[in-house]
Amino acid sequence: MKLHELRDNEGAARKKKRVARGPGSGKGKTAGRGIKGQKSRSGVAIGGYEGGQMPLYRRLPKRGFTKPNAKSFAVINLGLIEKFIAEGKLDAKAEINEDALVASGLVRRKLDGVRVLAKGEITSKVTLNVTGASKAAIEAVEKAGGKLTVAAAAAE
Repeated sequence: MKLHELRDNEGAARKKKRVARGPGSGKGKTAGRGIKGQKSRSGVAIGGYEGGQMPLYRRLPKRGFTKPNAKSFAVINLGLIEKFIAEGKLDAKAEINEDALVASGLVRRKLDGVRVLAKGEITSKVTLNVTGASKAAIEAVEKAGGKLTVAAAAAE
């Protein structure tokens, strides 16, 4: 094989559609825009325009608001913790804190803290130390013989 014999696979690179380049192109004259009308002109942005009528998005009332200082937690389920322990990615005998969860790959980043929810089963006796947890998650861990500690910062 030589440099001048290199080719892309058949159909891998599609030719750019050249509009308004004469009748032979199949997209000549009006370039696929039809005849006259607002959409045939250049510089038209129609999105949401209703011909002078008050647009729907302005007719509807505004509701609610977004809390500017809302906390965003990384959420994990008990079933996933059990799975990672079974795979050997987490050590059930040592205390499992947020840094251990990040190191194991169970949580990508801590955000404002890690919150444990009760989805799934946990059978291992674990000691968890996290920012937040649901009541059901705490009960499930204690039922399995473990301990789930919630950090004081989340208890505000």
